[in-house]
Amino acid sequence: MARRIAEVAARAGVSEATVSRVLNGKPGVSEATRSTVLTALDVLGYERPTKLRGERARLVGLVLPELQNPIFPALAEVVGAHLAQHGLTPVLCTRTAGGVGESEYVDLLLEQQVAGVVFAGGDYSQADADHSHYDRLVNRKLPAVLINAAIDDLAFPRVVCDDAIAAEQAVGHLLSLGHTRIGFVLGPSDHVPSEHKLAAAVQVLERAGTPYSPELVERSLYSLQSGQAAATRLLQRGVTGIVCASDPLALGAIRAVRRMRLGVPEDVSVVGYDDSAFMSATDPPLTTVRQPIEAMGRAAITLLLRQIAGAPTPPEDIFFEPELVVRQSTGAAKLRN
Repeated sequence: MARRIAEVAARAGVSEATVSRVLNGKPGVSEATRSTVLTALDVLGYERPTKLRGERARLVGLVLPELQNPIFPALAEVVGAHLAQHGLTPVLCTRTAGGVGESEYVDLLLEQQVAGVVFAGGDYSQADADHSHYDRLVNRKLPAVLINAAIDDLAFPRVVCDDAIAAEQAVGHLLSLGHTRIGFVLGPSDHVPSEHKLAAAVQVLERAGTPYSPELVERSLYSLQSGQAAATRLLQRGVTGIVCASDPLALGAIRAVRRMRLGVPEDVSVVGYDDSAFMSATDPPLTTVRQPIEAMGRAAITLLLRQIAGAPTPPEDIFFEPELVVRQSTGAAKLRN
């Protein structure tokens, strides 16, 4: 018992006397400290005293930005399967416009005494977003893992699909097909993965001697409709190839091409990103850059379990390499008269 109390105290950052008061239901402990101690008990895998056992929850929060993009349900399936193998249950939290935000979900998960949190596509990827809720996780010493690129100085390990390589593959593919006027449909200007993609794309274009112009970059929300609007503006500027930051954006770009009575890939080539479900069954089948979701989800859970076990887990990026999947939405550049 003394060893257990010492371990919980070290994990929670409180005195052994405080841990003892919590476990014995004694007064004089704030609710925040009590919650921190109980979280530490859960994280270390110790059974709670009988009178506290009803509060125990072997749960892990999974916070996603949306479910309309098929890549996120696919990720949830992978994460859920790997958690189940270790006796943990995911609590799915999906942000909605005008609804519960990521910060509120963090508070709810802390109240539920979760053993850890996995984030994908969260506020950490937007430089201008509020990041104060991540401090609450750090203060509670709650294990957490971020999937894909984040702002600097967040104290969590990250599982990242290499955005630079993704851009190099997509742009290199279009250049090899003879396209020299290539447009980009990316996320907002403070979106870290989009900025990584753009920086790499500019380097590829410069190495190929192909002029880059900021007018060939359109910022967009991550939806088919926004992708269509952004691609329409690029088409009006004469692009023959479009690189998109997600598959739904790419499907919106294909719709924009057709609304202008042009063909894909006869007149305009389109490349997506993710290789989410059914992209091989679209019309035409979509050329895209595949994220290795299975491997990334497995790595995220491995990192989370390592933290739950109390092992040192540096806040570093673990990179995974994407794969270009060539289908029928890209073709040779049309010769201009």
